[in-house]
Amino acid sequence: MADISLIRSGAQLSFRQQLALAVRLSWPAMMAQLSSIMMQYIDAAMVGRLGADDSAAVGLVSTSLWLFWGICSAVTVGFSVQVAHRIGASDHEGARRVLRQSIVSCLLFSIVVVAVGAAIAFPLPGWLGGTETVRHKASVYFLVFVLALPLLTMNYLGGAMLRCVGNMKVPGGLNVMMCVLDVVFNFFLIFPSRELVLSGHSITVPGADLGVLGAALGTVSAEIVTASLMMWYLCFREKSIMLKGHPGNFRPTRGVLGKALKVSAPMTLEHAIICGAQIAVTVIVAPLGVMAIAANAFAVTAESICYMPGYGIGDAATTLVGQSYGARRLDLVRRFGYITVGLGMATMSLMGIVMYVCAPWVMELMTPVSDIQTLGVEALRIEAFAEPMFAAAIVSYGVMIGVGDTVLPASMNFGSIWLIRLPIAALLAPTMGLAGVWLAMCVELCFRGAIFIWRLVSGAWIKQGLK
Repeated sequence: MADISLIRSGAQLSFRQQLALAVRLSWPAMMAQLSSIMMQYIDAAMVGRLGADDSAAVGLVSTSLWLFWGICSAVTVGFSVQVAHRIGASDHEGARRVLRQSIVSCLLFSIVVVAVGAAIAFPLPGWLGGTETVRHKASVYFLVFVLALPLLTMNYLGGAMLRCVGNMKVPGGLNVMMCVLDVVFNFFLIFPSRELVLSGHSITVPGADLGVLGAALGTVSAEIVTASLMMWYLCFREKSIMLKGHPGNFRPTRGVLGKALKVSAPMTLEHAIICGAQIAVTVIVAPLGVMAIAANAFAVTAESICYMPGYGIGDAATTLVGQSYGARRLDLVRRFGYITVGLGMATMSLMGIVMYVCAPWVMELMTPVSDIQTLGVEALRIEAFAEPMFAAAIVSYGVMIGVGDTVLPASMNFGSIWLIRLPIAALLAPTMGLAGVWLAMCVELCFRGAIFIWRLVSGAWIKQGLK
């Protein structure tokens, strides 16, 4: 069986070994991504039972939350890529230096983001066009997640660091555990106390009856437990990079921060601009009514089960390409790029077919409201056609991050969504409704995939890596 240490040793790898290594690293990363999506499914399904207004409250601020989560996640990548390069070069002490500095830097950054998020939490739903009936619940939901950002950032950092050294199993297992905890916490926090009949016996199940607030608290609690375990394993158990027994300075240095900024700044800006576009989409959808807002939110959550395997393969691509680049094996850099992109396109094509067929059952799981189900099914079936090219964009981006090339790929991502998706969505929404918004998304994702394939094949991204 191929092992990632073969990259660092200089051993020759056959195509079969390269493919096996890509699959081996991708599988647990895909499971980790899928478990996080299952958490969103759980939240959506549980909140959906509370009614259209509660669903709309969550859907109204979901894209804004993605903005804050994504910014904190992007900051961690600038450090994890450096660790991958050092591990590839067998510089384990250098990797530990980067890890120490990343913990302090990411915590300080997340505290600043918390301050911004808390300041806008209550006016935000009004800015997004939400009605009075949903604004307060939407604000509370948003605020709970924002206040937990420092700990969530440690979850992102711990997972990214473990993946970049080649450990996909621990982040994957912990994310599955997080999904289970989310179910348990939500079960008790969202709903009121109720009677359950099991085998003819009535059992009183306690409940906090917190509704939307309970959904936020349940998910955040699950993520806090996971973050604590993730960082503990990273710092005390992961032999290749653990800090236990290896004392050192946690003070950030100019060299490490400079390289982190080169990688993370374009990604952070890109994510902010893309999420700004997604918020703009929410503004386009809001005049279509509560049903359309709820259906759009549910469809976005449902569709994520198609593309999250792509993000898992993208994580594996970043690790494989990053360690190959650190070991100065440029032949492997290019080949792992092609293999992982092909694997991602094949996987997401299959997921797109499954989503097209299963869309009615998925929407029934999300909500009992028939009008929302109908709108959601139509949106999902449109989007299913874009999944192969969306995979090309996602995994190619992961490949390019692996060498530290983020400026042009980030520009390609946000340029595509602002110049293609938004104008088409604004043009089609008044006549086609929610279907027009999703048709615009489908067209844009196909275009984005095509330009990423072009850049991957050109090889220019290899020359733009960290020196």
